[in-house]
Amino acid sequence: MTMPNAQPRMAQPRRRPAARLGLASVGLALALLGGLALRPALRVSALTSEQAQGVALPEDPALPRQADSRHYPLVPADAAELAELLTAVETALRDPATPAGQLPRLGHQQQVIYRQLSQDPARSEAVLALLDPAWRSVAERHLAARREFLSMQRRSRPLAALPAWRIIEPAPADELLAHYRKAAAATGIDWEVLAAINLVESGMGRIDGVSVANAHGPMQFLPSTWNQPGVGAGDIRDPHDAIQAAARYLVRRGGLQDIRKGLWGYNNSDYYGRAVLLYASLLRDDPQAYIGLYHWEIHVNTEAGDLWLPVGYAQNGPIPVSAYLQQVPASAPPTITPAPAATP
Repeated sequence: MTMPNAQPRMAQPRRRPAARLGLASVGLALALLGGLALRPALRVSALTSEQAQGVALPEDPALPRQADSRHYPLVPADAAELAELLTAVETALRDPATPAGQLPRLGHQQQVIYRQLSQDPARSEAVLALLDPAWRSVAERHLAARREFLSMQRRSRPLAALPAWRIIEPAPADELLAHYRKAAAATGIDWEVLAAINLVESGMGRIDGVSVANAHGPMQFLPSTWNQPGVGAGDIRDPHDAIQAAARYLVRRGGLQDIRKGLWGYNNSDYYGRAVLLYASLLRDDPQAYIGLYHWEIHVNTEAGDLWLPVGYAQNGPIPVSAYLQQVPASAPPTITPAPAATP
């Protein structure tokens, strides 16, 4: 919003600064920006026992790894290969037979594919043309949502220093879903809208830190907004309490009459509102889409590219991008490997 990879501020008349959360605005709000240059030749690794029933994702043994052994997801350069991979990933994310242990990799792969394609219109059109119509509709909405966030942050500069955040494991997926549905039943605000806000504001709660606008918690409330009568109750950093409060706030801002008006109150940007509603439409048409979105990671747009901040990232203060990458080179997107020159 990487995301993400890639980033909110409520009850504030100005548009938020560009360097907020990642998937997709930064955090996926989503600072989830930045280009992703990938190697043209990808090799599929041998399947582990965990992957045996799932999808073989592109692997490169030369890439640096995070602490959990994952490397930055790779995306095929060939449109037909990429369309085949995207179809396999989207299908596997919805398949009950897919091993649970593979879902984080699948979700991250899905996220990085859409992040990369969103910045390459010609390539994205070539891939879309090769997809089955049902998957094409899904991909078009993902790309449209991502592009709304790119437009929202068009005038911002890539970060030279990474934020003072902790990236933590989110609450379990079924627990968050129960919170969204409870809030929807209590207020009439669709659960899909609440899930989409949670996604773009903090990557489903992965970002544990205060934004540049002093917003807190998984739904990114300003303390002054949280303390308004009838909005906040409980702990601003607790997923349950924050999700219920977000639904009440949307009602207060006119969301039952016009959800776009409510979203404008949440973040004064039409780009933001359109992106949230695109993600919500994916969930409304197919609730299983939640599985992939839940597993999206935190990405931020930096001067070194679209950096992946994994669970375990923890900084008490800003850290220069170059210094961080010396410590964790696996967070950087792979660089382009030039193709061999053609021989006569």
